[in-house]
Amino acid sequence: MDINQIRDILPHRFPFLLVDRVIEYNPGVSAVAIKNVTINDNFFPGHFPERPIMPGVLMVEAMAQVGGLVMLQPEVGGSRENFFFAGIDKVRFRKPVIAGDTLVMRMTLTKLQKRFGIAKMEGKAYVGGEVVCEGEFLMAMGSE
Repeated sequence: MDINQIRDILPHRFPFLLVDRVIEYNPGVSAVAIKNVTINDNFFPGHFPERPIMPGVLMVEAMAQVGGLVMLQPEVGGSRENFFFAGIDKVRFRKPVIAGDTLVMRMTLTKLQKRFGIAKMEGKAYVGGEVVCEGEFLMAMGSE
């Protein structure tokens, strides 16, 4: 899935669209996507000028966007409208992500309550095959 297909599904736009390409996709089940981290990303001048590190909260946001790609599909009960964080648990940052890295994010649906529009997902992000971030995500789907 290329950036144009991603933009058809996600409501996010520059500078907050943090998914560049989807390399594995199983709607309603899982997705693996990448974020190419470059020195030109708008957060590096302030985080940190001497040692550019991708902020952990933006790694979590990027992973949530991959989760949105999994869930915002009409064929799996998604509305293609919006999704929101309902909670994040057990998030751990294992290694810093720096300019030049390729962040590979895997999001897997672990539980879906269609009646309430709530999805629980497990996420892991990797650089060079090593886990750099992981956690559990709770998302709510809705129009507001």
